[in-house]
Amino acid sequence: MQINEKMINEKESNSSPTTPDDVHSEIIPTATLLKQLAIGVQTTRIINSMKDLMRSSGDVSPVKERTSLSLSAMKSFVVGEKEDKFASEFGRDEKVMSFIHSLQDPEGHLSERKTRSPFDKSTNITNFTKELHGAPPDSFVTDLAEAIGSLKTLRKMAIFWSRVVVELRRLWCEGQHIPGIPPDEIPNLNSCLLYQQLQVINCCISRKKCRAIATESVESVLRQATNNVDKSPPSGDIVYAKISSGELVLRLGIYKQLENTMLLDTGEPVYTPVLQEGPLLTEDVIKENEEFVLRTGSVGAGCSQLLSDMQAFKAANPGCILEDFVRWHSPPDWTETLTDDQSKAFVVGDNTSPRGHLSTRMQKEGNLWRQLWENAKPIPAVRQAPLYYEDLSVEGILLGFETISPSGFFEQLFLSLVSISVEMNI
Repeated sequence: MQINEKMINEKESNSSPTTPDDVHSEIIPTATLLKQLAIGVQTTRIINSMKDLMRSSGDVSPVKERTSLSLSAMKSFVVGEKEDKFASEFGRDEKVMSFIHSLQDPEGHLSERKTRSPFDKSTNITNFTKELHGAPPDSFVTDLAEAIGSLKTLRKMAIFWSRVVVELRRLWCEGQHIPGIPPDEIPNLNSCLLYQQLQVINCCISRKKCRAIATESVESVLRQATNNVDKSPPSGDIVYAKISSGELVLRLGIYKQLENTMLLDTGEPVYTPVLQEGPLLTEDVIKENEEFVLRTGSVGAGCSQLLSDMQAFKAANPGCILEDFVRWHSPPDWTETLTDDQSKAFVVGDNTSPRGHLSTRMQKEGNLWRQLWENAKPIPAVRQAPLYYEDLSVEGILLGFETISPSGFFEQLFLSLVSISVEMNI
């Protein structure tokens, strides 16, 4: 990335100093913040990680340290000792302290900027901001960029980031969402990698909470079913399905009944199952997956998801057949019979279920779907082997934050602030 320092200096000369009251009401980032981050990008290219930057004894900072960092102060950032040590080091940096307080306050929130409606923006400007690969104006990342850009030395920037990572790990362990990041959105590939990874953390927190609820629901149904040994009419969350032999079988992992759809062999209502959610893919993970597929030709991840969906469907719909699953999961691969001279509706009791046929690809010998269906067991999603391990994913991200490349890190923050400037000046 080439940074035009002349442009930054010109903007800086035209900008007026801010007062403490303006700290949280700024709309456009000042040139001073941009310049600090730009210098950070350029002067840390030879430094491998933030840890190396913190350990560096040389003065690689834009300006000299005004106060030295004691060993005990650095230790407090790593092991989370008392807040007074952090306050003594960064107490005069209002943006820094405000940012940390927003992470420590469960009800806290980051500053919000007034942005124009997307309908007011030209297509060219919108596309340009996407190409910058920054972060949304009112996000955790842009507030982080302002906080770090307000610091006067690179070592302080690195130590402050180390403290932020400690707080992020605490939020993860306590199951609290990161403020300024959507709680359950998949990674936005138009944003910088840092923002995508923070989205993954929040989404993993939401998924773990949802899975805990779903697990308790299944366990509750099983407990109620144990007490309902005579399989009397269903009550509460207990729902049975009658299979072709006439036996009542408990449905597990159901989400909701699918309207006007019956199982072909039994005429019982079709229920949509609770499914496992797929992996959360950031741009770096997507690249790794593509390289793996090109190198090995493996498509295992897709098969695992399909098998998981089949098992969940079987658990929610006892007595179902492959055709039932295809009708729900891939409607284009199913054609219903509509004429009288073909097989007519299949009647069971008072229920009518239309007959039809699978697509050509589904009927081919050795079809993968049929092979997977034959191997699928009726297991609700919450009792299956996980397709995606949230703990491993988030731990990998947090470890990556600890050793992130300083130059790449500062570049993402710089571009996020530039993106704000572009949006606010249209």
